[in-house]
Amino acid sequence: MNWLLVVAGAAVGAPLRYLTDRAVQARHDSAFPWGTLVVNTAACLLLGGLGGAALAGASSSRLDLLLGTGLCGALSTYSTFSYETLRLAETGRTFLAAANVAVSVLVGLGAVHLGSRVAGQLAG
Repeated sequence: MNWLLVVAGAAVGAPLRYLTDRAVQARHDSAFPWGTLVVNTAACLLLGGLGGAALAGASSSRLDLLLGTGLCGALSTYSTFSYETLRLAETGRTFLAAANVAVSVLVGLGAVHLGSRVAGQLAG
């Protein structure tokens, strides 16, 4: 029944992604995809925290399935990130497209690292 944990997490993650993206994007009058950046960063932070907890021996496989695979899998969106970057480039906004790639990768890696460190400290 592990798949039910993944489904339950995804059932929360997908609408959370959509609603967060819309709420963030509505506050910015910009072509830059701030909403996607926010949801991807949040998913990276949570997934890093889960990984850090697992490394410290303070995690369970059920929690990893529910939050890691289900929630984070549905919350984060590589396809939307790719599509939005392509649209920026196709519409002549090459600087924004390049900035989206650089910022998304750097912020995502930073969030994973931060989440892992914090969870490791809390668990250890």
